[in-house]
Amino acid sequence: MTTQKQIWEQQQSQMQRLKNSGIISHNGSPTKDDKEEEMTRSALAMFKAKEEEIEKKKMEVKEKVQAQLGRVEIATKRLADIREELEALTDPTRKEVAVVRKRIDIVNRELKPLGQSCQKKEKEYKEALEAFNEKNREKTQLLGKLMEVNVNSCPQMEAF
Repeated sequence: MTTQKQIWEQQQSQMQRLKNSGIISHNGSPTKDDKEEEMTRSALAMFKAKEEEIEKKKMEVKEKVQAQLGRVEIATKRLADIREELEALTDPTRKEVAVVRKRIDIVNRELKPLGQSCQKKEKEYKEALEAFNEKNREKTQLLGKLMEVNVNSCPQMEAF
């Protein structure tokens, strides 16, 4: 970046060279052509300095943009990684839930006939229990009658 001071110093050094080379007249002032040439050189030097300054600023802006793009790219990759991690966390849960639901459906299908079978067995058990109780009552009645018959038929045994 060329400053105004540097431009002025360049102009002074050019003037000094011109004086030393004898282009400037005896009274210390350059001729008209020399003045125009000097102004042209000065303008050209200023133009080049401005051009360099613009180019330098352009490069600085380009570097800043590249740095920002780099940060954006890194952030984008990081977000993609986080998204993958989140999907990995939710997918196993979904898969596990699906597996559990499938197992529940299978068990429910197996339980339905078992439940019906169990109800039938309970009904059969109750019927068998009722029949057993009925037979027990009959047995008790028969034993009672047998005892009565036995007592009636053997009155002598009672004496003993």
